[in-house]
Amino acid sequence: MTAKERPPGHDVTGTGRAFVAGATGFTGREVVRLLVEKGVRTVAHVRPDSPRLEEWRERFSAVGAEVDATAWDKTAMRDTLVRVRPGLVFALLGTTRARMKAARRAGEDPASRSYEAVDYGLTALLIEALRETGLSLRFIYLSAAGVKETSRSAYYRARSRVEALVRSSGLAYTIARPSIISGPGRDDRRRMEQLGATVGDRLLAAAGKIGAHRLRARYASTTNVRLAAALVRLALDPKAENRIFESEELT
Repeated sequence: MTAKERPPGHDVTGTGRAFVAGATGFTGREVVRLLVEKGVRTVAHVRPDSPRLEEWRERFSAVGAEVDATAWDKTAMRDTLVRVRPGLVFALLGTTRARMKAARRAGEDPASRSYEAVDYGLTALLIEALRETGLSLRFIYLSAAGVKETSRSAYYRARSRVEALVRSSGLAYTIARPSIISGPGRDDRRRMEQLGATVGDRLLAAAGKIGAHRLRARYASTTNVRLAAALVRLALDPKAENRIFESEELT
């Protein structure tokens, strides 16, 4: 049964299982923790070539999650999903310019760490694998505020393409579009991004005082903890099916 054939509010979370792709990310690790707290059997995916694979096994096992290290291959991923049979699948995948530069310094092809390869490519692979399983589930996609197809930014164009793919996939979905994600505990410091969040929040606060409340609500930064809580809440809410949530709704 496709998403279009489901009645409004159809609950696909009855299996009580979740698969989190991008589990090691700033938001992903918090999503894993919160899902386990909610009593959801949670499988945290870590790429098999991660130099920190054993560290992540220990960290996720400590909070009560399972760890899966299936390769990013459509057939392998499909078989894993058939075995896990999740009712919820989180796609929290993304790369950064710093990772592209690091790949170049390491003598790797930087294209393998590009927005096209990671943000779009891996999410598209996951969607195709899910479609082949025939499972009834909800796909929760972490997008970004300001996404549009005509953007000059490769990052936003990739996210826009994923959103279009999600909506046409036949899967039940929930799309979240947060603004800048800030807070302590990042593996990479992202000084300019954090500075931008601080300065931006001050400007938005000033704008709010003169009546631009909607602008302030949509583009103010959020924390990984707050965002993860919103993602889990929406994932467990049947009324959030087949909807897009802007930043101001992720509170």
